[in-house]
Amino acid sequence: MTSTPTAGKLSIADALDSLLKEPLPVRFTAYDGSATGPADSPYEIQLTNERGLNYILTAPGDLGFGRAYVAGDLEIKGVHPGDPYEAFKLIQGKLAFRRPGPADVVKVLRSLGIQHLRPVAPPPEESPSRLRRTFEGLRHSLGRDAEAIHHHYDVSNRFYELVLGPSMTYTCAVFPREDATLEEAQATKYELVARKLDLKSGQRLLDLGCGWGGMVRHAAREYGVHTIGVTLSREQASWAQEKIKEEGLDHLAEVRFLDYRLVEETGFDAISSIGLTEHIGVKNYPSYFGFIRDHLRPQGRLLNHCITRPHNRRQATGEFLDRYVFPDGELTGSGRIITEVQNVGLEVQHEENIRIHYAKTLAGWCRNLAENWDECVAEVGEGIARVWGLYMAGSRIGFERNEIQLHHVLATKTTDEGVSGYPLRHEFGV
Repeated sequence: MTSTPTAGKLSIADALDSLLKEPLPVRFTAYDGSATGPADSPYEIQLTNERGLNYILTAPGDLGFGRAYVAGDLEIKGVHPGDPYEAFKLIQGKLAFRRPGPADVVKVLRSLGIQHLRPVAPPPEESPSRLRRTFEGLRHSLGRDAEAIHHHYDVSNRFYELVLGPSMTYTCAVFPREDATLEEAQATKYELVARKLDLKSGQRLLDLGCGWGGMVRHAAREYGVHTIGVTLSREQASWAQEKIKEEGLDHLAEVRFLDYRLVEETGFDAISSIGLTEHIGVKNYPSYFGFIRDHLRPQGRLLNHCITRPHNRRQATGEFLDRYVFPDGELTGSGRIITEVQNVGLEVQHEENIRIHYAKTLAGWCRNLAENWDECVAEVGEGIARVWGLYMAGSRIGFERNEIQLHHVLATKTTDEGVSGYPLRHEFGV
């Protein structure tokens, strides 16, 4: 299966084999002519040039492979780059490297060439490391959070339209049926949030991290609720405001390009946080939920929708996600979130895990990216399009395998006398 070494040296495929705990489940070929893995595999990983090898050797793990893939130095044959899920599902969890001894390291480096340990410039789509970003501003300061959101969300509104679909909703959908469309599922999600918050005409809703204003418009259009949405993405705010005017909702709805910490209004009947908690940092949960408590009226409600870990330890995202997708992103478990919500004095009334729905949501986004690949590449470049295919397919597998979850936490600002305004039983049909 593996090519024969020349003059006692290891080929690239030999070197890969020597570092793996078990045989590669797919075919691997390299620019030096070597190969390993099953010849009849429907998928083939191709290392096309020396720069790709430099990326892999100078940043072992997901960052090095990610750099090579984004740059086009590592190709995956047999799948579309917009939706490499099937190949990833076969590889992920089985591509396990053993810890090499000193002699193994020396042999590999002598065979492949010490020059491949010389760092090369990363793809332009990469953001600086956590350490370098720290010198440019404290984590989760107003400026650094704004830059992190800009990196991911101000790519191109047209690109997001192609990937997310007409709903322009970049958070987990809720599928009412197995065969429901992505649009149906996103509408169902907004309706579920509205019902959990018990929205009624004339009330006031604050939507934190509102994206392109999907929840803002749903609450205004379907419930007659006066809604303010805030986002750190200038592009999102601009798109959302245009959509609000187009739908004739500007007497009820508004989206501001604003950090949530700068919202001055208080006394909201409800606050929704759909996909923002992942960005604020676990150490900032007390101040975040304290802000929400202080901006709710007595008996007001919070719905927190957040990607979580299946454990309650504080854990940053991996290097690839941190550099290419969610700078400064940080996740923990629903237990930690519930604890912090309770610690600021809010009363938790209900929580649920809808992780399987996120796997289905990501499948829909990958399908859209693949179907609109040429236009997406024309809009943002192949590197960014590859980042999205890579991270969404990998995330889908993470949700399917219970490595990450998605939790709703519903809470009330219960009065000192114990009055929550919550009914005897839930009225949102779960």
